[in-house]
Amino acid sequence: MFTIDLTLRNTPFPVSVQRKTSEDAEAVYQLILAAMRSGNPDIVELICEGKTEKKIAVRGSEISGVQISQKDGVAAGGARPPGFFALASE
Repeated sequence: MFTIDLTLRNTPFPVSVQRKTSEDAEAVYQLILAAMRSGNPDIVELICEGKTEKKIAVRGSEISGVQISQKDGVAAGGARPPGFFALASE
């Protein structure tokens, strides 16, 4: 399972969705990059494959960072991998 974490401006915690394959995760990553590059306030809507009831809608212009990580089946205590820090220039 692959997790795509989004860091949003003025939000202290990331939002995330999951994809089952690396190809699907890469497609979501590219979609988010395109929304970030456009700078338009268009809505990016994502549905989680891990938890099908989880849906996320964010403005593309509010996304400041994106990260893909692979969730191992044997992770100790369900710990998340180290995050990232993004600086946004405005």
